[in-house]
Amino acid sequence: MKVVIVGAGVVGLQIAKQLIDEKKDVVLIERDSERARLAANRLDCMVINKPGNSLEALREAGADEADFFIAVTDSDEVNLIACVLVGTESSSPFKVARVRNIDYSSTPVADGGFLGINFVVNPEVVAAETIIRTIEHGAVSDILFFEQSGAQMRHLTVEADSPIANRKLRDIAPAFGVTFLVAVVVRESDFLIPSGETVVQPGDILYIVATEKSFNVLYEKLGTEKMDLRRIVVVGGGKIGAMIAGHLLNGREKPQGVIKRLMTVFSEERRRNVKIIDRDYARCKALAQQLPGALVINADVSDEGVFEEEHFANSDLIIAVTGEQELNLVTAVYAKTLGIKRSVALVTKTNYVRVASQLGIDVPVSLKNAVVNTILKLIRKGNIRSVHSISEGSLEVMEISVDEHSAVAGKRISEVRLPQDALVVTVLRDDKTIIPDGECMLKGGDHIIVIVRVEFIERLQSLFTAES
Repeated sequence: MKVVIVGAGVVGLQIAKQLIDEKKDVVLIERDSERARLAANRLDCMVINKPGNSLEALREAGADEADFFIAVTDSDEVNLIACVLVGTESSSPFKVARVRNIDYSSTPVADGGFLGINFVVNPEVVAAETIIRTIEHGAVSDILFFEQSGAQMRHLTVEADSPIANRKLRDIAPAFGVTFLVAVVVRESDFLIPSGETVVQPGDILYIVATEKSFNVLYEKLGTEKMDLRRIVVVGGGKIGAMIAGHLLNGREKPQGVIKRLMTVFSEERRRNVKIIDRDYARCKALAQQLPGALVINADVSDEGVFEEEHFANSDLIIAVTGEQELNLVTAVYAKTLGIKRSVALVTKTNYVRVASQLGIDVPVSLKNAVVNTILKLIRKGNIRSVHSISEGSLEVMEISVDEHSAVAGKRISEVRLPQDALVVTVLRDDKTIIPDGECMLKGGDHIIVIVRVEFIERLQSLFTAES
């Protein structure tokens, strides 16, 4: 598979790195000479230091022969034009453009297929959708959903006084009376695929797979019950904050543009009490007109006394989504010290997700991860349904359907020669979710969730796919 990527920013680099690790043929185009130099030093691929919207660069990259063409520069216009230029040369590549301007969402661009562009991804929309899903599930932790399986994956940071600290994994589930599987343990800056003998240590971040019902029981046992979040403070009135607040508030009004895809109709008695705080006066004025059901406060959340003056301490949830990730982290942590029960913080750097979890923030959301996962899901072919990157892109959690003529059909999991550190964590069969052991027999039509190192993805996929 050949993939041409325009833009060597954080998203472009992460996508390129993961595809290179999977032995894909990657060509990277970057206009900025310093970024191009750094990319060439870090990645084992061809790097072209030219504008991505020039035919010369696209032809040099062989974009017309690529399977996928992905434009993720900082400029919406460059991304769109680059995709259009590739389309004039060849209809073969599947063209993906990252577009930040939400105004484009009211045009045919957002629907895909416009001017030959197959898919448009908007980082703010993806992040808002991710946060909204966590709110609807109580904002206890981040949640990875899968298309076919009823299982979910959530993370849990182990505190020193946690009832699961310093215990073997095999002893925890029976003691709690609930079925779940710890798929990955992130410890300091490394990860491990655990066994039943693994001892959970304070500071560990556990990635747990279970059904929603099991998670509710587990969190109740841990003293973190799912709660109804009605009093909500949104810090940051930018695009993401406005979309989230609009989703929480709008019921009978007909939403416009991209917000239409983000809203659920709430009855009057289930409306949330929403406060939005932003330091930009003009933005606050616009928000007050756009969202009359919200209390919009023009203030700088970093100023001393703002939380106390505005009586935020009795709120259920704080959502920090300003453009400054450090401010988001500090705001969310401080809010928890005041008694706000749940916190969500938007970050741009992947490694800040782990930091945020260790600081006690319930839901850290990575803008980069949201976009990367969305694009990687498009690139996956065949029987792979959904993809999530964890541990800074070192591992992927994948949902795969088992082909009845594949090498694994009719075999026990213990008999399958899985790649190193690969782990089958759930099996969905006949609408029933199974947490498997080594004796579980795989059958054609099963949908499984598996964790694998990125360098073994192609090998793993071949196991579950029938030979052509």
